[in-house]
Amino acid sequence: MAKQNQFSFLTSAALLVIIVSVSETLCRPLEEEHLLKQHEEWMAIHGRVYKDAVEKAKRYEIFKENVKRINAFNNGKDVGYKLAVNKFADLTNEEFRASYTGYKRRPTRVLSSGEKKPFKYANFTAIPAALDWRTKKAVTPVKDQGNCGSCWAFSAVAAMEGITMIKKGKLVPLSVQELVDCDDNDDGCMGGLMDSAFEFIVSNGGLTTEANYPYQGIDGTCNTAKTANQAASITGYQDVPANNEKALLQAVANQPVSVAIEGGGYNFQFYSSGVFTGSCGTDIDHAVTAVGYGKTSGSGGTKYWLMKNSWGTGWGEKGYMRIQKDVSSKAGLCGLATEASYPTA
Repeated sequence: MAKQNQFSFLTSAALLVIIVSVSETLCRPLEEEHLLKQHEEWMAIHGRVYKDAVEKAKRYEIFKENVKRINAFNNGKDVGYKLAVNKFADLTNEEFRASYTGYKRRPTRVLSSGEKKPFKYANFTAIPAALDWRTKKAVTPVKDQGNCGSCWAFSAVAAMEGITMIKKGKLVPLSVQELVDCDDNDDGCMGGLMDSAFEFIVSNGGLTTEANYPYQGIDGTCNTAKTANQAASITGYQDVPANNEKALLQAVANQPVSVAIEGGGYNFQFYSSGVFTGSCGTDIDHAVTAVGYGKTSGSGGTKYWLMKNSWGTGWGEKGYMRIQKDVSSKAGLCGLATEASYPTA
């Protein structure tokens, strides 16, 4: 009887191993089939067309690894923010960083003309607990830089649109392409700095409207016929004192501010929602615009900056990111407090 029971046990164990093995064998193709279908659907949504089967196979493999990594992150420990399979899902992080950033950090922190004047908001104390410049109609709709490294121009223009609304009472979408084509201080789709963009705008007498000189996402020849009628101007700009989130708060409480940030990281690439608290350094490579700040609800809420990006409304929270505010690092999370500046008007 004991031998019979032992035989039954061994038979059951062997049968279980076979079932598990067959199940795993069946699941692998099913998972692959699901990912292939997901890739096809993603291609249709984003209008992605590859030059040949080799390129498609390569992009699928990258897509597959990104999807697995995103799912693993979202199913892991709750860290306050989520990732999503967005339009960048068939790019490696290296490819993404090369094409969708564009802030050129100064080789050395030289004193710019924007730093020669005292910080105008140094004594400003009437700071509201939370602020969103969108609700004050000082922020134009989110735009998309495409694979042109023109984030610096979008950031400068957004800050200029904000101060123009605050001073003149009218929100006018201004031309990013005019900066890309005409600003000899910077390098168009190859990157640039907001400070040098502000310097160009001052010397240029302002910027024309987006409608008059629409964005193309490529480097072009300056169309002087279109730049003859400038729609808004600034008197200069100032840099926010470096490595000082309190000073940045004083500035943002008064107007939208251009911010340089390390935005080429993997979790930045696929950020979807929540307050970003991810690990990143201060190797700033991207430009955004701080358009507010706040704190999440509930006890122990997380303080955040509200950043307007230029990767379209399909990225982040309809084109915006909330990123943790008042971290222990003087530079701010992802270096956001290192090289912020704003136009004056």
